[in-house]
Parts: sequence; C-alpha cells; structure tokens
Amino acid sequence: MSERIDPYSAASPALRLPRVTLVLGGARSGKSRYGEALVAKAAPRALYLATAEAGDAEMAERIRRHRERRGALWETVEEPLALAPALCRESRADRPILVDCLTLWLANLLAAGRAVESEIAALLDAVPRLESPVVFVANEVGLGIVPENALARRFRDDAGRLNQSVAERAERVVFIAAGLPLVLKEVG
Repeated sequence: MSERIDPYSAASPALRLPRVTLVLGGARSGKSRYGEALVAKAAPRALYLATAEAGDAEMAERIRRHRERRGALWETVEEPLALAPALCRESRADRPILVDCLTLWLANLLAAGRAVESEIAALLDAVPRLESPVVFVANEVGLGIVPENALARRFRDDAGRLNQSVAERAERVVFIAAGLPLVLKEVG
C-alpha cells in the first residue's frame, strides 16, 4: 500500500515528485494550491509556468494573488500558447515545473485559432524528454451538463481528451474536490 501524500502538512517529509503528475479538479477546488504544495515539498526552487493572460481586471487580480501566495521559491514564466517549447527550454533536472493550467492553455489555443490537435501532440511528445519533473494542473470540465453551443462543446471535448492523454502518461493523478485530494493513479 502506498503512503498517503499530504502536501499541506508541515510534518510531511520532502517528496520525490514523479516525472509527471496531473492535478485535476473543478473551478476553485484547491488544485493550484495543492500542486504548488507538492512542488514546494520537493525542491528548494521551482518554475511556475503560467498559461493565464490578464484579459480583464478580475483575471489580473487573480494572477496577482497567485504570485503573492507563491513567494520567493518560484520563478514565473508566462506562456499562454507555446507550452511545449517553453517546457523544453525551461526544463532542468534540479528544478520542478508546475504548469497552471492546461485548461487555460487549451482555451488560449482555441481563441487564437491554433491547431489544437497538433499543439497537444507536441506537448505530449515533449513530456518524456523533459529533465524536470512536471506537475500539470487542469480543470475537470466533463462533470456538468452538455454545453448548448458548438464552441463550448468542442472545448469540453478537447479538454477531456487532453486530460485523458496527460493522465495516461502521468505516474500520479490526483483529483481535488473541496480542497481534498483523492489519488486516482499512483505508479511506482
């Protein structure tokens, strides 16, 4: 039986991050905070690869709060579109990477008219070559009702396929609900 991982506990020993971890959850579920805690327990320095763009005042405030919460441990690189190249460029064995979040990245790709399937393929091809352990954060968007418009349905479907593809390659997958982690997959 594997040991329960509690990144929130100060008593938890430093963790060895798997090469790929996927943290899923709904909006405001605590998934970013959980991913940050996993990485903070594992290394003295880390990279926060942010996919969000401050398109309005509310999002700018959300980004500001995230940066403030993270503190000095984190170097931040903002990359809303070219995620695979950024991961390859920034990967180092001594520094884990937190990607927050895959769902915003997908929305950015759709809004920019990019070829979603090829961008996802490039990301999935890059992951095995990375030196850094990576924690991906993503929204689980498939638990609600079927959206009424074609773009929203495409987004939901693409997000579901993206999450499945990353989960398939991940050694650890954690679902967060109400701030509580449920380990869905643990390899090794």
